[in-house]
Amino acid sequence: MSTDEIEDSSAPLIEHLAELRTRLIRSVIAFIIGIVLAFTVAEPILQFLLAPIEATLRELGDPSPTLQYTSPQEYLFTLFRISMVFGFALAFPVIAHQMWRFIAPGLYKSEKNAFLPFIVASPLMFMLGASFAHFVVTPLAMAFFLGFADVSSIFADLLAGTVENLPTDAAVVPETAEGVTITFFGKVNESLDITLKFIMAFGLCFQLPVLLTLMGKAGLVTARGLGKVRKYAMVGILVLAALVTPPDVTTQLILFVVVYGLYEISIQLVRWVEKSREKKLKAEGLWDEDIHGEGAFDDE
Repeated sequence: MSTDEIEDSSAPLIEHLAELRTRLIRSVIAFIIGIVLAFTVAEPILQFLLAPIEATLRELGDPSPTLQYTSPQEYLFTLFRISMVFGFALAFPVIAHQMWRFIAPGLYKSEKNAFLPFIVASPLMFMLGASFAHFVVTPLAMAFFLGFADVSSIFADLLAGTVENLPTDAAVVPETAEGVTITFFGKVNESLDITLKFIMAFGLCFQLPVLLTLMGKAGLVTARGLGKVRKYAMVGILVLAALVTPPDVTTQLILFVVVYGLYEISIQLVRWVEKSREKKLKAEGLWDEDIHGEGAFDDE
């Protein structure tokens, strides 16, 4: 290969690298802006994320749910962590747009039409899973975990029943005859951690239809193949439910039903993709019954 040919072949690569750098810089700038914006409302977001814990404690008798932090920087780092997560969420449309602008020129029109819906569906399904985790799963998990705490030992309730004519502004701890009192004094970062884990776990689980449909679009999986491995999928989902949820049968059952339902929906979506492909090939005269056969995409 001559020197001129080498220079000609390297020019497009340099252009692609320069464009990639531009897209990455724009994405990073969007991410930083998202972090700054999210940090301005990080405390209300934290209150929103910890709402299931607050509601559970109030139901168990705590008149003033309180979480603590044990190091000077812990609360600030917690707010910064929230800012990172929600800053990325705010910046995701810009980041996804920059990714799309980078890869779109290398795709055929049909590939663009196939790929674009999944970019839109993925964050929507994640938000749906995250909402399900926050409003359904997390309250159940908190009720299970905090149910072991002796919440009746909270000072306000104890004082009302043990000391007569107690002034409203007094803060007296009643004596106990024996043993130690076990109650809940949660840390902010640890409580937030379990909430975010549920959100991430369910958000990713809700990506199952998007992932399997995209794989079906690429021909990597078939509806018939997914149907044949149902029993293995059920076992895998049961294991997943045991790993990402507390040892509470109700919560595990909810996760199993939801994820297995998503698996069945994925099979139907893959079947729809296959039938659409079959219809298109028949219209173009490229469908061969000898190769594909009748009902090739029907589930057994």
